[in-house]
Amino acid sequence: MKPEFIYLASQSPRRAQLLGQLGVRHELLLAGPEEDAESLEAVLPGESPTAYVQRVTGLKLDAAVARHKRLGLPPAPVLCADTTVAFGRTILGKPEDARDAQRMLGLLSGRTHRVLTAVALQHGRKRHAALNVSRVHFAELARPRIADYVASGEPLGKAGAYAIQGRAAAFVEHISGSHSGIMGLPMFETARLLRQAGFQL
Repeated sequence: MKPEFIYLASQSPRRAQLLGQLGVRHELLLAGPEEDAESLEAVLPGESPTAYVQRVTGLKLDAAVARHKRLGLPPAPVLCADTTVAFGRTILGKPEDARDAQRMLGLLSGRTHRVLTAVALQHGRKRHAALNVSRVHFAELARPRIADYVASGEPLGKAGAYAIQGRAAAFVEHISGSHSGIMGLPMFETARLLRQAGFQL
């Protein structure tokens, strides 16, 4: 039987919005308070950004599949994704506070960085995965401009301390890759995974 909907194991409203663009009905499958979801995002010593984002996505999907089974929910594919920002081999996760956000944005100012988004879909016993890598070049950002942006609160909770769908879009001089991937769910790769699971898009 072809699936009628999927479970989205993500709190990101952007990912839900992007799935809606594909016309895919979804239900949220979020971690409960008893789950330590943040611990899944810890970086291992010497881990490359590519290995990191793929490993974390796999761990999130493992947890979501176990959650689905534990809750006894109706069968449907489960989708997970994770996004990280990398400057060289340095992984820029979510800033700890405003000062950390300012540090990250200062590092990215006038330079090119990578945004890596891994996607994984579990359908029955089959698991499909994909990786999107985009390159983003920021304009030179003066300190007052960075401070104003950080004061808006938008960078907190965002990998690399910015959200391209928000005010930080004005920082971007050039993109090579996928805008939706930078937002957190690359449409091309996600559509391919969904077709592999039986969806007609």
